[in-house]
Amino acid sequence: MSAHDHAEGHGRAHGGAAHGSFKGYLIGFVLSVILTAIPFWLVMSGAIDNKQATAIVIMAFAVVQIVVHMVFFLHMNTASEGGWSMLALIFTLILVVIVLTGSLWVMYHLNANMMPGLHDMREMP
Repeated sequence: MSAHDHAEGHGRAHGGAAHGSFKGYLIGFVLSVILTAIPFWLVMSGAIDNKQATAIVIMAFAVVQIVVHMVFFLHMNTASEGGWSMLALIFTLILVVIVLTGSLWVMYHLNANMMPGLHDMREMP
């Protein structure tokens, strides 16, 4: 039994999460790169013709990436710290939903209300 195994077992025995391993960080990093590269490719290649569908797919990738960061880098799971990590996860998800919907709402209304004459100018010769 190595010192790392002993420390990991000791952390779990007291209800805390064990620190991440190099393999865990590497998996998290690779997943993060993939979850960034795919939406970038979708936008740059125009693989999806519908802009709304592209935005929904990108937001879905963003939510998955948030979960990857929370699991692999912040070590949040249901067993650690007596459930406090689960409360933090729920709170984070609620905040993400509020921020995403609020940002989209603000951007939509800014576009519609701040530039009303822009649509008329496109039809000019």
